[in-house]
Amino acid sequence: MFTGLIQDVGVMGALRIDHGSAVLTVKTKLSVASIPLGASIAVNGACLTVVKKIEGAFIVDVSPETLRRTNLKQLDVGSLVNLEQPMRLEERLGGHLVTGHVDGVGSVTAITKEGDFTIFSFRVPASLGGLLVSKGSVAVDGISLTVNQCRAQSFSVAIIPFTLRRTNLRARRVGDKVNVETDLIGKYVHSFMRQRH
Repeated sequence: MFTGLIQDVGVMGALRIDHGSAVLTVKTKLSVASIPLGASIAVNGACLTVVKKIEGAFIVDVSPETLRRTNLKQLDVGSLVNLEQPMRLEERLGGHLVTGHVDGVGSVTAITKEGDFTIFSFRVPASLGGLLVSKGSVAVDGISLTVNQCRAQSFSVAIIPFTLRRTNLRARRVGDKVNVETDLIGKYVHSFMRQRH
């Protein structure tokens, strides 16, 4: 389980896709020595398992299902990726409950400025749009954010300067693909309500 508070912006060092799965090498400023083999780490919001470590980087395997549901297959060497290690139960929950199970991929449709804030607008599949609510939580590339406005297939968020500087949003452009995880509690409520009808 994660919080959506990004700990480092890593850099894609290598990406090998073979028979529908992938192996990623991610360079990071996090203490690689303190990350145990087999540990979970969120890469752009996708929960992956550390299978190998080298100096200043870790290596993860990516399953075909994860490749299908995320933007990881579209990354290039040098791409910026948001990184977060799992939360500890004794820690404060500063963002919101993020599972690291990406629901789908959205695309950036607009980036505008409102004073010091940067407004990002995204287009998402209708299956995700129905799970978003204004002022609710959403994770975009693993970042815990608050939904400003939402429609059937779109939503927007306001990014403070601190978040823009410390996440991969600073490199995002219109047309870029982003991983979207909708609110965990909202998904359960939606599922329960659907089963009652």
